[in-house]
Amino acid sequence: MSFLDGRPPRVIAHRGLALDVPENTLLAFARALSARATHLETDIHASADGVAVIAHDPTLSRVAGREVPIGQLTMSELRRIELGHGQGFCTLAEALDTFPDARFNIDVKDAQAAAPAVDAIRAARAVDRVLITSFAPARRRAVTDELPGVATSPAVSEFLPVLTGAKLGLRPLLKRSLRGFAAVQIPERRGPLQLVTRRTVERIHAAGAEVHVWTVNDPGDMVRLLDLGVDGIVTDRCDVLRRVVDARH
Repeated sequence: MSFLDGRPPRVIAHRGLALDVPENTLLAFARALSARATHLETDIHASADGVAVIAHDPTLSRVAGREVPIGQLTMSELRRIELGHGQGFCTLAEALDTFPDARFNIDVKDAQAAAPAVDAIRAARAVDRVLITSFAPARRRAVTDELPGVATSPAVSEFLPVLTGAKLGLRPLLKRSLRGFAAVQIPERRGPLQLVTRRTVERIHAAGAEVHVWTVNDPGDMVRLLDLGVDGIVTDRCDVLRRVVDARH
């Protein structure tokens, strides 16, 4: 199995399916897979004892009401924090082991998480079923350089030459900018700039990469983006996206 096996569109569950359960937990991932998400999107930080822990925010404020950075707590301490529905923080290793057939889209939020993430992915023999991304190119490369052949997507800053090549039809620039990337994962818009159009999607496809758009929860927007030819949608409502996709086939 590889990250991009099978025909698009990819139904990418943003932090799992967290309608009535805590996000980025084993239960949220199980709910997403039950709703027939094709991929699980998640985020990692590093605990104080150097474990890759699944969490979006750098602190506990939003999910647990405590102004404590994740990086100041050990994994043992993080496990004891109740997030709701009997769920606590889990490690990347646990998620990969619990769902051995699931494909994970992993956003590296913390430079300290890179090395333990590499260890967890290697130990799970999961290189083929993960994609590594990050808003910081250095964080992304710290993982991908250690995992030859792993799927990856450019950081937003790395997307600028891709967008220029796609908008202006500069194929050499576009192919060079996309070298080594399996997919381009972007919002539909960046301020006033429209990133996702039929033309940009077609040109990125011609250069050999997929286009995944985040984070889309409205079914009308899902339909419109799929009509433009995007290959995947990152969504908080993978259940809704699954119904939209099924209705088109």
